Amino acid sequence: MARNEHPVVAELGRPETPEETARRKAQTSADHRRRQTVNNLIYSLLATLALVVVIVLMVPRPTPDAVKSVDYVKIAEQGAGTEPDPLITPKLPSDWKSNSAQLRQQTDDRVDEWYIGLITPSQQYIGMVQGFRANATWLAGQVANSNPVGSTTVHGVKWSIYDNRQSSRDVGDVQYALSAAEGASTVVLYGTADTQEFTQLADVVSRQLASDAKEHG
Repeated sequence: MARNEHPVVAELGRPETPEETARRKAQTSADHRRRQTVNNLIYSLLATLALVVVIVLMVPRPTPDAVKSVDYVKIAEQGAGTEPDPLITPKLPSDWKSNSAQLRQQTDDRVDEWYIGLITPSQQYIGMVQGFRANATWLAGQVANSNPVGSTTVHGVKWSIYDNRQSSRDVGDVQYALSAAEGASTVVLYGTADTQEFTQLADVVSRQLASDAKEHG
């Protein structure tokens, strides 16, 4: 018996015509091409994603606790002798870092300033600013126009205490501050660190203020 060249289609219950066979093959071919296109697109996206991941992994990124180290002692040496008092250079443990140090002269308020930005061991900030022949207006600006809540004496140096941690005002970084006057210098410590770290810094600064006062007294 001769072989039937056209298969019987179940849905039709009869052999398909040449035209139906051609349409079926064309549809099958089109479906195949669409699947190939989708697959190729997926492969391309996966390859691109893999390349992006490789690039991201290769790009060096700083660690969260990385701090730019500034040698404020060396910077202070460059400005030595330009102000009526020596520039304060606190000798702190190695877990204290400095990210900025500047001698600011010819300022708008006509008060020269020696500034050191410090990052404490707890990764908090304390700014130390030494104003020369400063006035009350300058001091008020340094402590966010807050009033002292007490005082303490360290190595013979009296410090006024400013505590803005519970303040409803926007005081920026001046969450807590200490100020002291010695010779021609008014020193302000301000920042976000805890009281213990402020006390540690005040101890070191007080030693230098007392030593300088004795030397120039």
